[in-house]
Amino acid sequence: MNTLRSLIPYVMRYRWRLIAGLVAITISNVFSILIPRYVGHTVDTIAHGSGPGHVTAEFLLQQGLIIVGLSIGSGVFLFLTRQTIIVLSRLVEYDLRNNFLSHVQSLSVGWFNNTPTGDVMALATNDIGAVREFVGPAVMYTANTITTFLFAMTMMLTLSVKITLLALIPLPLVSYSVYRLGKRIHGLFGDVQKQYADLTSQAQENMSGVRVVRAYVREQYAIDAFASMSRLYRTKNMRLVKTQALMMPVMMALIGLSQLIVLGVGGLDVARGVHTIGDITQFFGYISQLIWPVIAIGWVTNLVQRGIVSMGRLNKIFDMKPEIADSSGTDNMVTAIGGRIEFRNVSFRYRPELPLVLKDVSFTVNRGDTLAIIGRTGSGKTTIVNLIARMYDVTEGEILIDGRPIKSIPIHVLRSAIGVVTQETFLFSDTIAGNIRFGRREAPMGKVEEAAKIARLYDNVEGFPNKFETIVGERGITLSGGQKQRTSIARAVLREPNILMLDDALSAVDTETEDEILMRLRDVMRNRTSILIAHRISTVKDADQIIVLDHGGISEQGTHEELLELRGEYSRIYERQLLEAALESL
Repeated sequence: MNTLRSLIPYVMRYRWRLIAGLVAITISNVFSILIPRYVGHTVDTIAHGSGPGHVTAEFLLQQGLIIVGLSIGSGVFLFLTRQTIIVLSRLVEYDLRNNFLSHVQSLSVGWFNNTPTGDVMALATNDIGAVREFVGPAVMYTANTITTFLFAMTMMLTLSVKITLLALIPLPLVSYSVYRLGKRIHGLFGDVQKQYADLTSQAQENMSGVRVVRAYVREQYAIDAFASMSRLYRTKNMRLVKTQALMMPVMMALIGLSQLIVLGVGGLDVARGVHTIGDITQFFGYISQLIWPVIAIGWVTNLVQRGIVSMGRLNKIFDMKPEIADSSGTDNMVTAIGGRIEFRNVSFRYRPELPLVLKDVSFTVNRGDTLAIIGRTGSGKTTIVNLIARMYDVTEGEILIDGRPIKSIPIHVLRSAIGVVTQETFLFSDTIAGNIRFGRREAPMGKVEEAAKIARLYDNVEGFPNKFETIVGERGITLSGGQKQRTSIARAVLREPNILMLDDALSAVDTETEDEILMRLRDVMRNRTSILIAHRISTVKDADQIIVLDHGGISEQGTHEELLELRGEYSRIYERQLLEAALESL
């Protein structure tokens, strides 16, 4: 139960709603607990009537109206209970889900790289749903069980202490059964949730990679793999269901044993004249009212166990601290950055057990200058972009922005000043205008169109039936690779950042389009610090400074002309690309 303590702050926000619900369920049970008393009184009046006129129609109508009134009162307050406690659980679910998403977004990029999307989705759906069922139905039916049990016991004891105590004999068996079955359910539900996460991950990968699956004619393989995981999920669910299914029969059997005791012992007392038929009728009424609360013990136990498992899984995420976050060393007086970037002997590895990706890298980019980075695949180009945006922290060395250590700059200030086009273009299932506005939601349409023109996207968009209101589909699936890249460029340009980083952002466009985009970007880049990562020399040759990365280190550094004079790796790449262009023109 310690796991559920983290829910207390969520529930306390709506404590008056909870209190009102508990009061309502108490009043509801007061009404319902009086019903057997009036039924018993009516039975005794009928059974002991001395003459034909003793039990009148008026008497029966009066008793009937009282019983109906009590039933209506009980129902009204039961409705109010659901309107308070169940609604409270939905509010807690809303807060919990929002906090979960907010916290997950604060975690490091490395966590996302190592955590399947399906796991996150399972936590955000199934697990939060299970916690909501604990806060709502479990709390409501627990309160109902406790109040009903106390009221029924009080009324039964006033009738007969002996019969009441004998009727309670099966209750220890109820407690033991609930304990054993609940413990079993706890473990089984944990297995089900883990399998559900794996199943969700498999489905997400199949849907996201559907084009690759079809291109390699692997549909049947994907179907079989998913079916295998589904069968395992079904098997684990069936184990859980079979265990849960034992709850109600066990409870009903034990309730039946209590009724049998009341019938035997109470019947003898009626025969001896110790109790009336109305008294025994009341006993049966109270035991009947206990049937659902006792059965609810099993169901509530399931909900509690599921809630404990799910909240435990959620707490593991909430307990994680972001690796990249503002700290005591953050200077909150910094509200803007200019854009001068300096790497001082920077080395970096993604995990302690992995080799260095960058090794003793040093360079300086003055404000308003353009730095170009080229190198083989895996040489560390994208890592430099990630370090500047502080998606990761350096392993060794230091990065400075405007002469300040990057860790001293508030993260929101740093990233708000950066516009980046990532190597793997990502678009949201939104309109083209919505994707371009993603980093600047308030931008007027004129600015959106201007950014699209700079990215050479405007003419394409004008050819679409809905123009900028065209929905691009999940991950921009309805656009070509070049159109997606140009949409990302427009998104970065619209933000008007002080630092603009293009990570191989022109790889999907032809050289003619690339030249036009670069020409239009020159005005954008003139007063901004720019970093261009590319494989084509044509993309980087006009940069103020070019560095060549090789195996994580800088092998060459200078301007286009200076690097050609070195006759090194840069020169070889340039000559090879000139030859390729000449061959293509033949």
